[in-house]
Amino acid sequence: MMELMREVRLGEADVTVVRRPDGSMLVRAEGALEPYPDKLTLCLERWAAEAPDRVFLMQRAPDGGWREVTYARALDTVRRLAQALIDRGLTRERGVAILSGNDVEHALLGLAAQYAGVPYAPVSTAYSLVSTDFGKLRHVLGLATSGLVFAADGERYGPALRAAVPEGVEVVVTRGGGGTAFADLAATEPTPAVDAAHAAVGPDTVAKLLFTSGSTGMPKGVINTQRMLCANQQMLRQVFAFLADEPPVLVDWLPWNHTFGGNHNFNMVLYNGGTYVIDEGRPVADGVLPTVANLREIAPTMYLNVPKGYEALVPHLRAEPELRKRFFSRLKALFYAGAGLSPFIWDSLEELAVEACGQRVVFVTSLGSTETAPAALICNRRVEQPGVVGIPAPGVEVKLVPTAEKLELRLRGPNIMPGYWRQDDLTAKAFDEEGFYRMGDALRFVDPEKPELGFLFDGRISEDFKLATGTWVSVSTLRGAVLRHFAPLVSDVVIAGHDRDDVAMLIVPDVPACRDFCPDFARTLPDAEVLRRPEVRERFQALLDEFARMGTGSSNRVERAVVLEDRPSLDAGEITDKGSLNQRAVLTRRAALVEALYAATPGPEVLVARK
Repeated sequence: MMELMREVRLGEADVTVVRRPDGSMLVRAEGALEPYPDKLTLCLERWAAEAPDRVFLMQRAPDGGWREVTYARALDTVRRLAQALIDRGLTRERGVAILSGNDVEHALLGLAAQYAGVPYAPVSTAYSLVSTDFGKLRHVLGLATSGLVFAADGERYGPALRAAVPEGVEVVVTRGGGGTAFADLAATEPTPAVDAAHAAVGPDTVAKLLFTSGSTGMPKGVINTQRMLCANQQMLRQVFAFLADEPPVLVDWLPWNHTFGGNHNFNMVLYNGGTYVIDEGRPVADGVLPTVANLREIAPTMYLNVPKGYEALVPHLRAEPELRKRFFSRLKALFYAGAGLSPFIWDSLEELAVEACGQRVVFVTSLGSTETAPAALICNRRVEQPGVVGIPAPGVEVKLVPTAEKLELRLRGPNIMPGYWRQDDLTAKAFDEEGFYRMGDALRFVDPEKPELGFLFDGRISEDFKLATGTWVSVSTLRGAVLRHFAPLVSDVVIAGHDRDDVAMLIVPDVPACRDFCPDFARTLPDAEVLRRPEVRERFQALLDEFARMGTGSSNRVERAVVLEDRPSLDAGEITDKGSLNQRAVLTRRAALVEALYAATPGPEVLVARK
């Protein structure tokens, strides 16, 4: 007998499908989008008036306790910071850039920029702390032409600040020196100019610039307007109707330079008057320990994460009954996005929920992008397996266009960007002749006869290719199968084979997992030597042989593989600021290695599937 599902209010799930003579389809949710504010900062004013003492932001203090900022205090500080920005003459063309990660000061300064009507650009910390040439950081700051740059730690970010911030641009820091003190900005007394600036902010005002790498080239600045942000939050509130039942409490690490953390999650708390716990954990090995420590103390009402985050958390939930009990105690829903979730993790979380509270908890996701603010399709029903991305959000119109044997997704609605910042050529390419944003993803119906059941993600159109035989290869589907089969030895994989006779791949290994296959004396060898060990090579060979035998045709069988000894490079564009692989960039940069994969007589570094 199936365990009980915890009761939770979700929105309507009916859709309308219009089939066109050219084979395309228009799909809409039947429920209309309800009214929403003209600007997100009205929510801050609302909750400061209605619940002034409610905690809005929480973050660990150096002594291990909590820093807490109430809604009333947040509004007061935001107004002070907004006055400081006005005093500096910042404008739509000269806004604020923030180089450091999530913290209280970042949140308040970002809201202050929106309050004053100047764009706020949160920048990937990797551009300052991982990159060695600061090329992407210089590009972003040059494109944004920010008039003020903030970094929490002037010492830690010093090399990036000195290398990339243009002369004459003011630098603000919380600590570490090297610029104006954040405390000085926060001490500014507001004047009527603040109210005038805030009154001038409207739905079309640029709220923020989010930089996304895309598949090629330097980061693009996605314009996020107040309309986009507010409309998207109203969409989420109508689908996740439980958000109106009690103020949400989120424990969240997702970086604010990404739309998932910075728009979807942070704005969800602000829009609904909740509490946002700034989590400094990361979804890797010991990096998840701060998250675990936070969850031992704070029970979220909704938990949102990427699949890697859940993979890191599950062992701790399994090992600690009290942590498990607290985590699920008032949880309304689990939410994943950013990548596909494995059935194993899905099942594990359901089992842990039943152990903790005797009930399963609804598990949902959505599909969107930086350009869609981000939620465009949202799963609004209980499903039994991962992968269902739901139906169009209220107010969003989906167009499905037959392309490359799939249905290409295009979108139109109030949550869609007006374009890319100062890149009109890229903007023109992003929209079709009817004004639909070309998402680049493909969808397929869960059941074509029951469109209300929603859609499944069907890969990226731009990544798919044809073999020389004319057979299409669905890269995302094949990549997912490889990662499942080769786990835990593989952290990622790049699929090759465009216009070739068969499929091959470049493997990015999980070196710590590979060490487990070495004899004791070899476990401390350098990474490259570990990967060359016969025990490791033979394990990869055996897995490749098994995978080839499982294949039912040329599109899902991998004939050759190379295990990469040098990690993909952020500076070379092989890794995006989100930490994911840029498939096209890897194949381009390593073209010689791809040729070696397809050599008539492969070298010793190439693994060839044995029949």
